This record gives sequence, C-alpha cells and structure tokens, in this order.
Amino acid sequence: MPSEPSRQLETFVNPNPERDYTIRMQMPEFTCLCPKTGQPDFATLDLAYVPDQHCVELKSLKLYIWSYRDVGAFHEAVTNQILGDLVAATQPRFMRLSAAFYRRGGIDTTIVAEHRAPAWIPPTPVQLP
Repeated sequence: MPSEPSRQLETFVNPNPERDYTIRMQMPEFTCLCPKTGQPDFATLDLAYVPDQHCVELKSLKLYIWSYRDVGAFHEAVTNQILGDLVAATQPRFMRLSAAFYRRGGIDTTIVAEHRAPAWIPPTPVQLP
C-alpha cells in the first residue's frame, strides 16, 4: 500500500503570517468506531482556522484522519482530541472543528470545539453595502 494511516501531522510555513485569513477544509469521510458496540461511526469534519506561523499539510492531515478508522472513541472525545492535536501542531490564532456525526439510533450529533490564542483579537468584519 503506498500510504498508511499516521498520527504525524506535518506543517509548512505560513506564506502570509502578517495577515489574518481563514483556511477551511471539509473532510466528509471521517470514521471511527463506537466504543460501546464496535460499530463504525461516520462523520463530516469541518475545520476552519486562522493560521499564525504554520499551516497543516493536507496529505498528513488525510493520513491523520485515516488513523482513527479502527479506534473506538466517543464523539466528544475524538473531536476534542483531533482539535488538540491540530492546535499542538500548528499553534493557530484561532481554530474551530465541527464534527457532524451521521444518525445513529435516530439521533444526529454535532460536536463543535474551538481554540483561541490568548493574545489574538479577531478583526472587525467589513460590512459591505
């Protein structure tokens, strides 16, 4: 197999660290296992962040997300673990991870976790006419 799942998140230098800008990514094929039943749980992960000095490299992110495929984890725990690992790797100004898990037992679950750098002040949005 040309690639394997990996928990190693790689980064690259932010090409524009002087500017606040948002990077958005959608990962519609996240899977992990229910820790109670062992059945697969499916989710769409939406990541949005304002980088500081580093950005996450996409292939390493794909392999990182893949590494959860056979891991039993509660939705809340896995969402916060992924956010924590991404924050540790990139040290962003702001990061939000939303995990929308597919319906199980008639219940949809969405977990939203955020990180803000202590000194970061978000810019005032521009209101255009």
